[in-house]
Order: sequence, then C-alpha cells, then structure tokens
Amino acid sequence: MTEDKIRSGRDTRLSAVIPCYREAESIPVMHERLSAVFEGLGVDWEIIFVDSGSTDNTPQVLAELAARDRRVTVVHHTRAFGSQSAYSSGMRLATGDAVILLDGDLQDPPELIPKLVARWREGYEVVYGERVAREGPAAMNAARKAFYRVFQRLAYVSMPIDAGDFSLLDRRVVDSINALPETHRFVRGLRAFVGYRQIGVPYDRPERLFGRSSNNFMANIGWARRAIISFSYVPLDLIGWLALITTAAALVAAVVEIALKIADPSAAPQGFATLIVVVLFVGGVQMICFSVIGSYLAHMYEEIKARPPYILDRVLNPPRPRDSSAIAARELAGAEVRVVAPEIEPTTVRSDV
Repeated sequence: MTEDKIRSGRDTRLSAVIPCYREAESIPVMHERLSAVFEGLGVDWEIIFVDSGSTDNTPQVLAELAARDRRVTVVHHTRAFGSQSAYSSGMRLATGDAVILLDGDLQDPPELIPKLVARWREGYEVVYGERVAREGPAAMNAARKAFYRVFQRLAYVSMPIDAGDFSLLDRRVVDSINALPETHRFVRGLRAFVGYRQIGVPYDRPERLFGRSSNNFMANIGWARRAIISFSYVPLDLIGWLALITTAAALVAAVVEIALKIADPSAAPQGFATLIVVVLFVGGVQMICFSVIGSYLAHMYEEIKARPPYILDRVLNPPRPRDSSAIAARELAGAEVRVVAPEIEPTTVRSDV
C-alpha cells in the first residue's frame, strides 16, 4: 500500500496517546470529543489512555470506558513515571499510520486534529500545535514564552517556539523516536531531533476544564532543566567563559592592588571584610559550576543505569492487531493483558475523505 493511499483516508488508522494522572473528570469528555472528531474524519482509530499511577478514581473510569469501547486501550503503569514516560509507553503500543499526542486535561483541543491531519496529508511528517495564546496567569505565561525563546537559542537542534507535546507524528517518526535508546526522555525535544518535514498549526490553549494542574513553579523549573541538559551544551561552555572572566577580574584586581599599595597604601583594600567578600564570591562561582556539571553527571548516570522509563502493570483492550502487532506483543511482555470490550465488527471506511 502506498503512502498516498494510507494518508488519503482509505484504510487509514489514527492513534491518540493520552497520559492521565488524576483526570477522572476529563476522561469521558475527552473520549466523547475525540470519537466525534475521528468519526468525522472517516478513519479507523484507537485511543490509548496511559494511567501513570493516579490516586483518584481514574482507573475505575478508564475500566468502564474500556468495557464499552474496544477501540479504547487502557495502560496502567506500576507507579507515576511521568507524562514523558506515558507518551513513550503509548507510542510503543500505537498501531496507527499516524499518532497524535495530547494531554489528558483537555488543554489540547481535539477539534484541532482535523487541521493536523490535513497538514499530514499534504506530506508533513510532524505537525505540532503552536501555542499562540494561552489562558492562565500572565507572569507564568510570559515566563514560558521567554523560556521557549532562550531554549531555542541554546539547543543544538532547531526547536520550534511555543510548541508543547500536542502533535501528530507520522508512523516513520514514531518508529524513529521509539528506536532511540535514551530513557530519560523529553519527547518534544526528541521530536525535533529526529527531523523530517515539520510544520506548526497555531491555536489558543485554554485552561484545564477540571481540577488543578500538578505542574507548579518548581515542576516547570525541572522541565526546563531536563530540556536544557538533554539538548544543549551551552551551560558547560559558560563555565569556561565564567572561569576566564573570573581569572581576568582577579588579574585586574591584583594589578590595582599593587598600584594602590605603591601610590597610596591607605587607599588599598584591607582587612578581613574584603577577604571574606572575595572568598564568598569565588566560592559562589565554584558552586554554580559544580551545580551545572552535577546536573549533566546526574543525567548521564540515569542513562548509564539503563533502568526502564516505565513498568507496565496491566493493559485493557490491547491494540487490535496490525502490521506492528509484533512490536506491540514485545511491549506487552510482563504485563497483565485483558480484552474487556466486545470485538468490533469490520466496517467499510469512507473513501471520499
């Protein structure tokens, strides 16, 4: 089957991968809206909800949904491994010709998917949502915009501005990302790293409909740290420049000190206060450098240990077999797997899309 036929709507399957962490109220709404969008596109589809250790009734809501709809796959991790691991888990199970990543809190509107699919059918392998505006605190939104621009300048690969995880990835892109060996993942960075033809689709990002986000200020700092450490060596280069600047300042201070001692001894800095300030300054510079180096070492240590990024506990309604079923079978090894919904009768997919 040619790629044009796959993308044209005939025999096309789209997969949606949705990380869930305490999203019990959002899940039914997400399923309803996604189902309507996919039915409107006239394609075969599957939705993969990945529960990352939710402590509310999210597992019960997902189980009820899976029992009603065979096209819903529910993946439970053994604990909260984070959204990036949840995305990776769902991408390895997805069987679609294209995979759509979107958050479970409905801040990524499913109604934008037809625009992503339209761009994909034009030949783009990566179509990401570009956040033109977003609801929420003005200070936090300004900080996010500033970070994206700084990160773009620091990264050694071209990073799109104001682009989160919300995106459509062609099968080739998904396979390329799945093949990458690293476990401490930053998916939107890996998406940029693998390349292919990419384009953004602008949209306004609303506030979440239910509950409160678990991403506080410190969590966002952690995201920024992971992004920079994963895709930039500039902080290490800055250590070298900081060392040169500090050394040059010390030489200038030494020359000034000698000149003042000769010209006017009483004008030269003296006493323990001056010594303490200099020692604290140099010590602070050293601690900053150690912190930067330590961050890179910690990241390397996590990769060297080669621990899995997540562990599957159980899977409800594993994806319906397709060409990549062997890959899915390997991914499901070790997990409790159950089909809890009636099988779907074969239907003829609309070919006029």
